[in-house]
Amino acid sequence: MDRKEYTDRDAGIYLRLMTCEDTDLIVAWRNQDAVRRNFIYQELFTRQGHESWIRNMVETGKVVQTIICDLATDAPLGSVYIRDIDRQHNKAEYGIFIGEEKARGRGIGTAAAKLMLRYCFREEKLHRIYLRALAGNKQAIRSYEKAGFVKEACLRDDVRIDGQYRDIIWMAALNPMETEQA
Repeated sequence: MDRKEYTDRDAGIYLRLMTCEDTDLIVAWRNQDAVRRNFIYQELFTRQGHESWIRNMVETGKVVQTIICDLATDAPLGSVYIRDIDRQHNKAEYGIFIGEEKARGRGIGTAAAKLMLRYCFREEKLHRIYLRALAGNKQAIRSYEKAGFVKEACLRDDVRIDGQYRDIIWMAALNPMETEQA
């Protein structure tokens, strides 16, 4: 991943590929209540689980995971990734979390989403990137819309978290380079 291609100077971030050395940071971020409560999968992460994720998903090409970094300091701020990459249908599921509290609410998530979509469409040549969001996560949904995702559906009572059924919003972005050619 070319850092120059995946930098947003206005937001002050760039993306770099995740490495094994990021494991402890990712586990700590994902286990924060502020992060975990916005995920469908809310179980606590472990080092062993993340190492298995790297071996079985990242190293096999089913996942591309990046770290969102501060442009001025190189400090990691969060992670953005695509998972379940489907080469037959040229699609993947998008995910993001901002792990550093000081980085939340500053537009970094929107900027990182735009950079990741650029990567998905240019480098991976994917046609469709989709995501699932808890319907109550209004801030994230607004961020996704600003980045170019469009709401496609609301799945009522789709997941059960802490004994309560919750709605899921499906959103997607299509490769604009393909849409222009059609």
